Amino acid sequence: MENGRKRVVITGMGAVTPLGDSIDAYWASLKKGESGIGTMTLADPADYPCKVAGEIPDFDPGKYINPREARRMARFSQTAVAAAALAIEDAELNLSAEDEERMGVVMGNGNGGFPDTEANARTLFNRGGMRISPFFIPMILPNMAAANVSRIFGLKGYTSTVITACAAGTQGIGEAAEAIRRGAADVVLGGGCEAGICQLGLGGFNVIKALSRSEVSPDKASRPFDANRDGFVPAEGAAILVMESLEHAMDRGANILAEVSGYGVSSDAFHAVQPDEDGAGAARAMRWAIENADMHPADIDYINAHGTSTPKNDMVETLAIKKVFGEGAYDVPISSTKSMIGHALGGAGALEAVACVKTIQDGIIHPTINYETADPDCDLDYVPNEARRAQVNTVLSNSFGFGGQNACIVLSKYA
Repeated sequence: MENGRKRVVITGMGAVTPLGDSIDAYWASLKKGESGIGTMTLADPADYPCKVAGEIPDFDPGKYINPREARRMARFSQTAVAAAALAIEDAELNLSAEDEERMGVVMGNGNGGFPDTEANARTLFNRGGMRISPFFIPMILPNMAAANVSRIFGLKGYTSTVITACAAGTQGIGEAAEAIRRGAADVVLGGGCEAGICQLGLGGFNVIKALSRSEVSPDKASRPFDANRDGFVPAEGAAILVMESLEHAMDRGANILAEVSGYGVSSDAFHAVQPDEDGAGAARAMRWAIENADMHPADIDYINAHGTSTPKNDMVETLAIKKVFGEGAYDVPISSTKSMIGHALGGAGALEAVACVKTIQDGIIHPTINYETADPDCDLDYVPNEARRAQVNTVLSNSFGFGGQNACIVLSKYA
């Protein structure tokens, strides 16, 4: 206990990303400033302004799941199960030695099985409703990522799904930590996943002008905080953290990677898709996460930004950081993982949390790539284009979703 509150630590991580399906490959590319964004292949973008995406290269669910099982899952569930398998292995967690009723899952997700919804809608209109796949409903529901992880690995305790758009992955981690703090579980796999690249989603996001229309090379399309940013790049991916109470982790001799110190959630209560223009909602989530960690803004060594590369979001996030940090905002380094992998919506915050843990471990802040032209509305230190060595003990990670739903977590070096 610390200040009467149960401590929650991270003991394993797994991720499947546009930069590979191992933590080492993902982190190595982030440090080098390498982009995982390329020409879109999972959907035909010919009729749309956005033609690029952050896709998982050569993703083979059969590496992680029985092929028969995999065929009955949507891709977002497949990525979640893959990330869970990798995280359990990384944590050296012997599931057979654990109380299955004290292990749980909390997953964040935004869209569920969007591509499968599109495919079965085509079947409905072209061949009739009785030709729809019998697996359609259990494939597409957003809760099926958590359900499949719990079923395949025998995790019979607390389970939940967070569906808060782009904030879901971060909120999944925060809610997993809260479940452990209140004694509902000893071990929770928490994170987020998304695999929704299809014409249905592509059309929907394009018509509201949320996506990049840039005609530069794909690796240059995501440019958070740059004056010439013009929208986010759609992406897919999943990441899961194995979280445990400190007591449980110590009892089993686990290798502790970092600590989940704080968590804050807020609502803009402002607009369906646009952020509150004065940054108040985002600022509340940041401030509450820092307060929940029993810290002050000056204790934060690095901010992993939401940093979507949309004109309004990056400006509002910058303003919100200034609201929370005051003049200290100019001293704290900030970077956007999305500059290299695009925006994986419900999976984004979890993918970014992995980067935050590695930042704490290695003392290296990955860059915001494609930062070439300064924007007077975005005038903070975004660690442009080159990684930076720094002593990082405490990280704030931001995620802000459509509907004005905001989630932030504070991760710290374990001591």
